Amino acid sequence: MDDTTGIEAVFRAEYGRAVSALVRFLGDIDLAEEAVQDAFTTAVRTWPESGVPPSPAGWIITTARNRAIDRLRRESSRDARHAEAARLYAPHLGAPEPHTPDAPPEEGPVRDDRLRLIFTCCHPALALQARVALTLRLLGGLTTAQIARAFLVPEPTLAQRLVRAKAKIRDAGIPYRVPRDADLPERLGGVLAVVYLIFNEGYTGEPALCAEALRLGRLLAALMPDEPEVTGLLALMLLTESRRPARRDPDGVLVPLPDQDRSRWDWALVAEGQDLVRRCLRRGRPGPYQIQAAVNAVHSDAPTAPDTDWGQILRLYDQLMIVAPSPVVALNRAVAVAETEGPAVALELVETLDLGRYHVLHAVRAELLRRLGRTAEARAEYARAAELAGSEAERAHLERRREETGPTRGVTRVTPSLRE
Repeated sequence: MDDTTGIEAVFRAEYGRAVSALVRFLGDIDLAEEAVQDAFTTAVRTWPESGVPPSPAGWIITTARNRAIDRLRRESSRDARHAEAARLYAPHLGAPEPHTPDAPPEEGPVRDDRLRLIFTCCHPALALQARVALTLRLLGGLTTAQIARAFLVPEPTLAQRLVRAKAKIRDAGIPYRVPRDADLPERLGGVLAVVYLIFNEGYTGEPALCAEALRLGRLLAALMPDEPEVTGLLALMLLTESRRPARRDPDGVLVPLPDQDRSRWDWALVAEGQDLVRRCLRRGRPGPYQIQAAVNAVHSDAPTAPDTDWGQILRLYDQLMIVAPSPVVALNRAVAVAETEGPAVALELVETLDLGRYHVLHAVRAELLRRLGRTAEARAEYARAAELAGSEAERAHLERRREETGPTRGVTRVTPSLRE
């Protein structure tokens, strides 16, 4: 290995797995995170010479565990801490068993380490956004900057939330505990938000994050089959992921939904997602993820973009504004209004929204201005959207749109899915 590129890839892929395993092993979130970071620091120093081990994740977890045990031994002079270090050391590294036999590890209803960590961090003692932000950080797929962008807040603000969340866990004595069946429902909202944000970040950048979110979504659906919002989230992710093969052109630039070659969609995922949406409809307990999944199902029902039933989509967004109103939902609704009542009506709605540095707001406004023939303003909005975009593919798409926008060019339709 000539540089750290391979190690960075391992870090992105395995950090969450390693932290999850160490938290379960140590029962201490901060110690687990520090130990895993130390292990990756060691990897940066040693792997360029020795090469990447056959099982990078196993090497990281073992090294992190050893570092944590060493730290416990160094920092503790009490017999109880030495006994704890011996207990941790013996079953895994071949040392003699301690005199006091270990109790069998507690499993609980959540068997997957990463899903267990999500449920653990989504403790009701923490504010919902703090739960979600902390879990996203600990899982390691997202940086503080990425999480801040997802929450539409400045990075320093998000960093302070993370500090306060960890402090509250420490000062309030909130334990790392395997969630019981009774704990799951009150923590579910935060867990679903975490999984969806992981998916969204992956959809704009790293496919591995989407795969992990889908894996977690399937585990949740198996764990809580009677929760319609779990089914709705899985359907939403499947229907969105089905469009990935058509989402980029050969140059890697984003292809908006109206321009996608629908024959390239993954129709097995479409069928699975639509089936889950139908299950949700039969239950008659609509929630935000189910409604968003239904919107995507309507898009997937249309053989071509002009066949899209925008009236039905608008009705779904009207329902979503009742169930879970937010400026982002209102922005999505404005896109549907543009297709049913025209860009002028939609622009009036968009102008009332306060979404700060959210690049999609500027992208939608640019499309509406372009349709209205206000090209100079549209070009300025495209430039602003490109400046704020979180991925290179999005920036390239927005810059291309800006270049294509001029006084002699034709009108294009508003991008119907804000994720496209």
